[in-house]
Amino acid sequence: MKKIVLAYSGGLDTTFCALHLSKDLGYEVHAVLINTGGFSDSELLEIETRANGLGVASFTALDVTKTYYQEVLKFLVFGNVLKNATYPLSVSAERILQAKTLAEYAKKIGAKSVAHGSTGAGNDQVRFDMIFQTIVPDIEIITPIRDLKLSREQEIDYLKKHGVTMNFEKAKYSINKGIWGTSVGGKETLSSNQTLPEEAWPTQVNKTGAEELTIGFEKGEINAVNGIRFQNPVEAILKVQELAAPYGIGRDIHVGDTIIGIKGRVGFEAAAPLIIIKGHQLLEKHTLTKWQTFWKNQLSEFYGNHLHEGHYLDPVMRNMEAFLESTQEFVSGTVKVILFPYRFQLVGIESSHDLMASKFGSYGEMNKGYTGEDVKGFTRILGNQTAIFHQVNHHEEN
Repeated sequence: MKKIVLAYSGGLDTTFCALHLSKDLGYEVHAVLINTGGFSDSELLEIETRANGLGVASFTALDVTKTYYQEVLKFLVFGNVLKNATYPLSVSAERILQAKTLAEYAKKIGAKSVAHGSTGAGNDQVRFDMIFQTIVPDIEIITPIRDLKLSREQEIDYLKKHGVTMNFEKAKYSINKGIWGTSVGGKETLSSNQTLPEEAWPTQVNKTGAEELTIGFEKGEINAVNGIRFQNPVEAILKVQELAAPYGIGRDIHVGDTIIGIKGRVGFEAAAPLIIIKGHQLLEKHTLTKWQTFWKNQLSEFYGNHLHEGHYLDPVMRNMEAFLESTQEFVSGTVKVILFPYRFQLVGIESSHDLMASKFGSYGEMNKGYTGEDVKGFTRILGNQTAIFHQVNHHEEN
C-alpha cells in the first residue's frame, strides 16, 4: 500500500480527500494538521476523532505557531504588509509554512506522495505545488478536488453517501483559521455584489462601547499589551485578538488578482493583525526617516506580493527580510488605540526615539534648529533648477 501524507484541517475538502484517498484510491493516508495558531485543544481533539473515523493510518498535529511568527509574520509586521491596502495575507502567509512543514514531514516518514485539498480555481494549489516541487521535487502530488473538478455540494453528497456526519450547513463556507486571521469563503464571495451573512463570521460581535488598548513594541516586535509584557510575541498577538475580535474589528472582504490570472474575493476577520500593523506603522512614522520609510514601502509591497504568490523560497526574500529587520532598530515604544464596534482609532505613540521631539521645534509653530535666513537660502537652492527651467523656457516662448 502506497504511503501518502495529506494536508488535513478537518474541513470539508480535506475530509473528502482523506476518505477518497483511502477508500477509492487505496492509499495509506497519514493526515497531518499544521497548526499555525488557529485551533484550541478541544478543536484538535474533535478533528483527530473525525480523521480516525475516516480510516486514516495516522493523524498528527504539528504546532508551528512560533516558527510561523519567526520566519514569516514578524516580517509582515516590519513591512506593514496589507495586500491591496486591505488584506493581511491571513491565508497565503500560513500556506507557505504549512507546505514547507508538510514536505519535510513526508521526507521524514518516507512517503512518496503528498496530497492537499486545493481546488483548481484558487491560489493555494500554486503555493503548495511550488513548495513541494522545490523541497521534495521527486514526490507525487495528488489533488483530488482539483483533479475531479468537484463542487462543495458534490463533496457533501459523497460524504453523506459514505455515512460521514459533520455540520454540512457550516461546511457550505470554507473557513481557514490561523493566528494571522481567519478567511471565510462561500457563495456570497463568488459574486461581486454580496457580503457574508452574520452567521458566516466565526467570531460573533458581543462587545459594545469603547475600550482603550495599549500595545508595546521593541525593535518592531510586539512585546506588551495593556502594560503586560510577553516573552513570546505570539502570546501578545493572541491577547490583542482576544480583546478586539468580539468588537467585530477586522472584518472585510478582499478583492484581488489571483496567481492564476482571475479576480477573486474572500472574506476575512483579522482584528489583531490589522491593529498591530496599523499601530506599528504609526510608530514608524515617528521613528523612521523619510527615506527609510520610502524604500521600506517599495520593498514591502514587493515582499508581500512575492510571498502571496508562493515565492517564499526565492533567495531575494531573505535579502529583503534583512533590510526590513535593519530598519527596526529604533522602532520601540507604546501605541495607544481605542476599540469600538467594527472599528478602531489610533490615538498616538510614546517613544524615546520619537523624531517629533519638541527640542527641535514644533511643526507649524516654532523652529529651534535653524533661523529664518537659513530657510530663505535653503528654499532658493532647493527650487533653483525648477526656477531656471521656467525662466529659460518662458524666455524662448516670448
